[in-house]
Amino acid sequence: MSRREQPARALCSAGILLYRRRDAAWEVFLVHPGGPFWARRDAGAWSIPKGECGPAEDPLLAAQREFTEETGHVAAGPFRPLAPVRLPSGKRVLAWAALGDLDPSQLRSNDFTLEWPRGSGTLRAFPEVDRGGWFTLAEARDKLHPGQRPLLDALLRNGFDNERS
Repeated sequence: MSRREQPARALCSAGILLYRRRDAAWEVFLVHPGGPFWARRDAGAWSIPKGECGPAEDPLLAAQREFTEETGHVAAGPFRPLAPVRLPSGKRVLAWAALGDLDPSQLRSNDFTLEWPRGSGTLRAFPEVDRGGWFTLAEARDKLHPGQRPLLDALLRNGFDNERS
């Protein structure tokens, strides 16, 4: 397939940065991408639950959909917009912060299909997200994909909503 025939890459992702307070520390919920490419990567590989946002789609609705698809949970909100970030690929990430809680052991993700091993002709299903976890802000800064780290700064600038913690 030539470059002209390839589908255009999504220029926008939308996601939710879920946070909570545990003891004296704030924590954020991050997910680790599934599949063979990410299996042995940890530092800099994690993400907020997010996914593609179509050109005519409401970004907040896309963020809520993607959160549910990647975690099996519904983020209740209220949702506070964070400053968008631009990844090195050029893709924009639109994100909202929401106070909430979920048990990472109950994570349920959609699957995607990939030829694996590459060139084998064998299609295998992999979860979009293979695990999730709660991290302090310092831990999250290490785990999170470098292009998404500014979302933590945006959360800090906006302050934390402590009404339900």
